[in-house]
Amino acid sequence: MRRSKTAIIAAFAVPLGIAAFWLVSNSRAATETPNYKVIRSDGKVEIRDYPALTVATTTMREGGMDGSFGQLFRFISGGNEGSEKIAMTSPVLIDTAQDKKTMSFIMPGRAVEKGVPKPKGDSVTVGKVKAARFAVLRFGGGRSAENEKAAIQALQSWLAAQKIGGKGAPMFAYYDPPWTPVFLRRNEVMIAIETKHE
Repeated sequence: MRRSKTAIIAAFAVPLGIAAFWLVSNSRAATETPNYKVIRSDGKVEIRDYPALTVATTTMREGGMDGSFGQLFRFISGGNEGSEKIAMTSPVLIDTAQDKKTMSFIMPGRAVEKGVPKPKGDSVTVGKVKAARFAVLRFGGGRSAENEKAAIQALQSWLAAQKIGGKGAPMFAYYDPPWTPVFLRRNEVMIAIETKHE
């Protein structure tokens, strides 16, 4: 009896797991991401060179993940002066600067080439993130203050051990939509680092 129950559970669980993995992999694969260059890898940490990026940005209110996302999503869904739809990219960036915490969507290459339309109102701005080198740590789980704090501490400890200087506030990169199973999510914390040319 127990064997038959186990077989039934496995018969449902395995296809569901495969389907979930397929959904996440394909949604991520179909979404444009920044074309960075990996300079060095050490376990979960990578040193990456990022090109300059055009981003749409909005200020985050306290606990305002959903509200900020909604503002940016409306902008790329046609809520702009050109009434143009802009493709969603990945990851969503969250800058943790204490005086002005922000969320940004990276603008896709086609939109940048064509010219990103101006936002309606003043809740969203379009700007540039300069090309830079970042230390990046990948971490799992859902988005929470505890997970983010632990990830920052781990990356800062790695930088200190490597005697690499960091610059500015940490930034988070979230690659997956909220319906993605927690164990399949890709989350990263990024800290800009000093280079020999600076």
